[in-house]
Amino acid sequence: MAIKAGIIGGAGYTGGELIRLLLNHPSVETSFVHSRSNAGKAIHTIHQDLLGITDLSFTGTLSTDIDVLFLCLGHGESAKFLAENSFPDTFKVIDLANDFRLSSRSAIGNRQFVYGLPELQKEKIRSASNIANPGCFATAIQLGLLPLAQAGLLGDVYTTGITGSTGAGQSLSTTSHFSWRANNIQAYKTLTHQHLGEIGESVRTLQPNGHIDIHFVPWRGDFTRGIFISSTLQCDLSVEELYKLYETYYAGHPFTHISRDPIFLKQVVNTNNAVIQLERAGSKLVVHSAIDNLLKGASGQAIQNMNLLFGFDECAGLRLKAGYF
Repeated sequence: MAIKAGIIGGAGYTGGELIRLLLNHPSVETSFVHSRSNAGKAIHTIHQDLLGITDLSFTGTLSTDIDVLFLCLGHGESAKFLAENSFPDTFKVIDLANDFRLSSRSAIGNRQFVYGLPELQKEKIRSASNIANPGCFATAIQLGLLPLAQAGLLGDVYTTGITGSTGAGQSLSTTSHFSWRANNIQAYKTLTHQHLGEIGESVRTLQPNGHIDIHFVPWRGDFTRGIFISSTLQCDLSVEELYKLYETYYAGHPFTHISRDPIFLKQVVNTNNAVIQLERAGSKLVVHSAIDNLLKGASGQAIQNMNLLFGFDECAGLRLKAGYF
């Protein structure tokens, strides 16, 4: 069975990655890619690596002859877009922004959104109609913490994470410009990052009782893509007990892998994979996790969710090679 997909906001980083993945998906036809600012232009003039791969052009008009609609808009724009445009309830929506991730604002009109972290609630995603794709930092942090939450082991968690420049989007700002980013790092949004809300909701679904407080310091890094997280907390389990906990939790999840060797970004960049490693020092546990912010942290996870929604192989279109060298 083949389905038809439409993309709203196809000119940015996540939109470009989504186009690339859909063009290579065995069961999807890309019907249109919408962009107000680029309507009429060939897609390969914006995403230049697609020269010779697709003859599609950006469009400024919308079509309802689709099965799934991907929203690759800025935060706050998805709800506005759905409110201003009428679409049949028969097709599914996958939102890559943060508009519907929290339970307190997970609906608009007749559309109810399910939080789309497959490693947390795969069966709910399978039966859903609309998906709120998780944030990139949120994905990387949660994948490191979910097994501990299920075991009731979370308390105070001190998390640091570093992300590549693509996490800031394609529009230039002082801190995303090459001359600022090169040979430079900076902390930002210390303890106030917007992903903390969705992280808190997710871990509390697995550990509803007890104190959980995640203290997160994000960093801007001197590289283009990828996220590396280190979360530190008090834990009395042995390393072997912890690895068994993690390996059991992720046994049915094809994109999350547990390593007993030190992990690094090049293992995951250009893939939909997440890798996790555990370290102990005394009574302290450090959980390292790494993902590609544009794939498992955005467009790859959106395709993974689409596969689950339509009953495809969860890995369809996502068997990607890491950019290792």
